[in-house]
Amino acid sequence: MKNKSFAIIGNPIAHSLSPLLHNYWLDKYKIKANYSLLDVKENEIEKITKKIRDGRINGINVTLPYKQKIIPYIDKLVNDAKSTNSVNTIFLDSSNSLIGENTDVYGLQAGYLKKIDEAENKKVLIIGAGGVAPSVIFALKKSKLKNISIINRTHEKSIFLKKRFNFLEILEWKSLESELINFDIIINATSLGLKDSNDFEFNFSRVKQSLIYIDTIYNPLETKTLKFLKENNIKTFNGLEMLIYQGQKSFYLWNKINPEIDDQLVNLLVSKLK
Repeated sequence: MKNKSFAIIGNPIAHSLSPLLHNYWLDKYKIKANYSLLDVKENEIEKITKKIRDGRINGINVTLPYKQKIIPYIDKLVNDAKSTNSVNTIFLDSSNSLIGENTDVYGLQAGYLKKIDEAENKKVLIIGAGGVAPSVIFALKKSKLKNISIINRTHEKSIFLKKRFNFLEILEWKSLESELINFDIIINATSLGLKDSNDFEFNFSRVKQSLIYIDTIYNPLETKTLKFLKENNIKTFNGLEMLIYQGQKSFYLWNKINPEIDDQLVNLLVSKLK
């Protein structure tokens, strides 16, 4: 029996720690498989899905910018993928249908929202309306948060999201700095701060002292903005826990094993980000 093969697709992809995460678990549970990075162009997406259909790849994770773009090549969206129209985990089911699932929603809930007291009463701002934003919005909704605003450089993307999530309040990008003070939770769902890319053009100096700041970025471990807020005694979360929990659910969908998140794993991941 040949070894199983798993991968993550995206562009850029070099920064991803998913291979480290999944290969650690594959090794721990003695599963004969490997997990790799696949840097694919948009016109190669269909070719990748065909490899899953014919058994050359057993499952993939999907990251930016393909979480929506891969949907036309999938037979069926299930659960949170159906609700968000955003896919990050793909596999064949028992009837050989290509299934698209979303484990980002679970990653956000387990990584952050379950750790916030009385979260449902808090006012949230999501910065960014791209690939991960639908998962952020739906995770907040599932966690019973009702007062949710979104702000994005391209206003039309926010309007597009409001068609799916009509409870969203839309803010203008030019008002971002002045609006920060009005929120209890701020979630960065943009790529601003990602390793080797730009960060926000200003410091988040006018925020509530009780603010909770969640960054969906995990590489670097601390973006410039997260570091600034941390130094000012604001409660912060980076994207590492979301990565781990969404990966845990993907691993279960592929291998029917719920892998343990142990200290050795977390230390291994953190060591690669320093």
